[in-house]
Amino acid sequence: MPRADPTARVDPAVLAWASAAVRHTARVTNMLLAARRFRIVGGDPRDVAVLHDLLTGLGARPADDATGVDQLWCLGTPEESVTAVEQAIADRPRRSTLLVIDAGRHVPAVDEDAFGPTALARPGVLGVPTTSDDVFLVSTGRDPEDDPAAEARIRWARRSMPVSRAVADDLRQGGVLRGTRIGVSLFLEPKTAVLALLLQDAGAEVVAYAHADETDDAVADVLRRTGIPVHASSTASVSEQRDLALAMLDTRPHVLLDDGSHVIRLVRQERPELLPTMLGAAEETTSGLRPLRVMASGGELGIPVVAVNDARTKTFFDNRYGTGQSTVFAALDLLDGLDTTVRPAVPVGRGSAVVAGYGHVGEGVALVLRALGFRVTVADPDPVRALQALFAGYAVAPLTEAVRDADLVMSASGVPDTISLAVLRACAPGTVVAVAGGVDQEVAIGDAVAAGAVRTQIGRKVERVSLPDGAHVLLLDGGGCINITAAEGNPIEIMDLSFAAQLGAVRMLVERGDELERAVVPIDPEVDAVTARAALAAFGTVVEPPGSPVGTTWPTAQPVDRAPDVRTRRFGDPA
Repeated sequence: MPRADPTARVDPAVLAWASAAVRHTARVTNMLLAARRFRIVGGDPRDVAVLHDLLTGLGARPADDATGVDQLWCLGTPEESVTAVEQAIADRPRRSTLLVIDAGRHVPAVDEDAFGPTALARPGVLGVPTTSDDVFLVSTGRDPEDDPAAEARIRWARRSMPVSRAVADDLRQGGVLRGTRIGVSLFLEPKTAVLALLLQDAGAEVVAYAHADETDDAVADVLRRTGIPVHASSTASVSEQRDLALAMLDTRPHVLLDDGSHVIRLVRQERPELLPTMLGAAEETTSGLRPLRVMASGGELGIPVVAVNDARTKTFFDNRYGTGQSTVFAALDLLDGLDTTVRPAVPVGRGSAVVAGYGHVGEGVALVLRALGFRVTVADPDPVRALQALFAGYAVAPLTEAVRDADLVMSASGVPDTISLAVLRACAPGTVVAVAGGVDQEVAIGDAVAAGAVRTQIGRKVERVSLPDGAHVLLLDGGGCINITAAEGNPIEIMDLSFAAQLGAVRMLVERGDELERAVVPIDPEVDAVTARAALAAFGTVVEPPGSPVGTTWPTAQPVDRAPDVRTRRFGDPA
């Protein structure tokens, strides 16, 4: 596969086209780019090289002749595409999904009629049932249908969540969850609906709650029709949301699955009598674990809370690859949707971006921005984190200095007031500000309004915040976590990993909740091992099985039948 000359200047128009095509595909499929095997068919070699480098920069893998392909990017003629699709279908492993993407830059590269009748798999994605149940078509030149099609979106998510399905099936066969009531308080969209349905299928009684800005009403209605009580509405006020959360708690769940620890803390504040009847809870996020650890240190938690966020199969993937892709793409999609008269100049391939915070989320955000051609500067007050960013090849600077010439600023800290009033005032005029972290007031909009800022809506989920001294920025969706409040959350495959870890935490609590300390407790390492092995298999990769000579991890001690490493005996027998 040809690659772009790293010393040559990439044509901004070509990179803008490639970026739009990749983002469109991610948006309509809600699927991950990292780790997917791709092949590009036809097209101008310069276009091919730029698309190839963008996909590999995002973590996708070029497919060689010995491997199947997950994504077939068609840039050439329809005839070339038909031949390539037929070959890809013949080569792919059984029951693996093939995504055929018409990314023709100027004219369509795929003749959809050549594959026979199609059916809508979800808005923007066509299935080809006469060819295969696992072959789907996406056209980057066509707008997706407006129909929310909640049932179709849930079915689509379920087919791409093999790890969670496998873990839930094991729970079902073991009868572990029978008689257990589980409260699900997560972003209510198709992937969460799949989790709730899997828990229900495994024998649990499920009840759900979600914040208003994290509720897809169509998905909520689908769950209600399956018999799952849902206490959520996208139009609920803050006080109404509190009442809905309390109504969910009044069903007396034995286990809570939370995102942000809002409902876990609400139990302590408003329903403490429930604590003795609960097996525990599981928390999904970094920002949610912080207050819980404070409560635990003061002996105020009352139940064990499994730190799902700290599972390696969650943090290393959800925070970095999932949130990185989905937040950056969501921000740029919002800007693309603005009227051209107010659209800011955030040029893909030539722009300057600042990432505030270089934890796992910041790493992912920076990675995606760099793949899209942005010059990235990282700001983090932790000198070790800042040093990590420097070693990763990014510029490093204090936040108030970094934002002075930035086109785009993304906060990835999960800490209130990261984008403080002083930072807002230091931003270049018209800088776009977005949040990938996800706590209230991560952008200090309250302080800005108190200082006389005027907020003017200029497009869908985009507002101009103008300060009395003349400074102004474009704030995306009020400073909410942009991939949740303005898009469909993290990619399906990423949430498959996270929800598999949640299911592992549920097993821990149901089987050993009475034995666990009333504190924030680590997830069982075996959950990570099982989840990772199932995910590797789903991605078409094989590793050594448990109990093989290589083993699942490097041993911490020498087996009895192996001589000690010679270095341990350099100055005599260590015994």
